[in-house]
Amino acid sequence: MSDFVSDFWSFYVAILTLVSIGACGLLLYLTGRMRVKAASRARGEIGTGVGSVGTTGHVWDEDLAEYNNPVPRWWMWLFYLTIAFALGYLVLYPGLGKVPGILGWTSAGAYGNERKEVDDKIKPLYSKYLAMDIKDVATDAQAHAMGERLFLNYCSQCHGSDAGGSKGFPNLRDNDWLYGGDPQTIRETITNGRNGIMPPMGQVLGDEGVKNVAHYVRSLSGLPHDAPRAQLGKPSFLQICAACHGVDGKGNPQLGAPNLTDQIWLYGSSEATIIETISKGRGAAGAVTRMPAHKELLDDGKIQLLAAYVWGLSNVKTVGSQ
Repeated sequence: MSDFVSDFWSFYVAILTLVSIGACGLLLYLTGRMRVKAASRARGEIGTGVGSVGTTGHVWDEDLAEYNNPVPRWWMWLFYLTIAFALGYLVLYPGLGKVPGILGWTSAGAYGNERKEVDDKIKPLYSKYLAMDIKDVATDAQAHAMGERLFLNYCSQCHGSDAGGSKGFPNLRDNDWLYGGDPQTIRETITNGRNGIMPPMGQVLGDEGVKNVAHYVRSLSGLPHDAPRAQLGKPSFLQICAACHGVDGKGNPQLGAPNLTDQIWLYGSSEATIIETISKGRGAAGAVTRMPAHKELLDDGKIQLLAAYVWGLSNVKTVGSQ
């Protein structure tokens, strides 16, 4: 309910909840008092002796009648108890819009307390790894197992459970890094995130210019290309693209600009994909941050373990206990 930006919705939920509970109680009361006339008894279709029960008048297959037996009293009182329980719950706990309940309990508060209890228990272990160099942490078997679990919880959704990446998300098992692969840089990336931007150049270059530059980019890594177009695209690359990717096209880790001379492509190396990248850009203004910051989700100890695990994926062959 805390996400509601208007008090109307809180009021709406509270009224709807109370009306629903009241309607259930009223329906239960009325059905306990009302009786359908035993039409079949009057017609002599059912026994008319003392204590006999009439029917609702509904008959199937000639002799299958629906009796008008009232709900047992003990069963009815169970329904009333559920209504009383619901009202008591709404007094004690949140459930009526923004009304917090007299106990002041919230799911967010309970989750925070549980996390604090767990963190307090494992804080000494985190302190041990915080005091160690990240490279040493990467070779510790227990730290590796903890880092792997953290990775699966917080990183695998984008980079894959095997850290092999996918389209638009880097492979973390090789030694190709957009911003640098040293331990401290990886830690900085996890902590504060990254938001690399490839601005759209379609309007600047035009359709033919974009295609020419795309063929020049493909030529830098030895991919099949149209040589005349590549020569036409080179001046535009040096004038516009070299500012980020460098004159030689080998990229700039300070900007997160990728190396265009290797065989590693974040979005794909086909002519159509490169044309799309140049024309429309990647991660332009307004797009979601490519690599979100985790400093609000993870404490320093967990970030240390994650950084060590990620660094170790491409630098440590086997992990053994120290």
